[in-house]
Amino acid sequence: MPRRFTTLAVSAAIAGGVLFSAVPAQAAPAADQGSVSAAGPITCNISKMRQQVASHKSKASKLDALGYHKSAAKERAKARAIQNRIQQCQDADDNNPGPIGG
Repeated sequence: MPRRFTTLAVSAAIAGGVLFSAVPAQAAPAADQGSVSAAGPITCNISKMRQQVASHKSKASKLDALGYHKSAAKERAKARAIQNRIQQCQDADDNNPGPIGG
């Protein structure tokens, strides 16, 4: 019985994978505006992102002063993540060769 159950589970997983891969990407439901779209250019608003970093760092220092060290660490992690994204955007701009054929 356990062998039969395992076989059925594997068969169901394979069938589900085949069905999932057969659905085109255009049929997926539209996400909110913050998602990345392949239809247009991807832009980084670095000044806005820097404001967000400053806001998270400020909030972290306030939380630290109040004694909420774990929450402050989470805010610093958010600031680091946004800072990493800024660096990725700047690196992409620096290493972009420009339009093809131009």
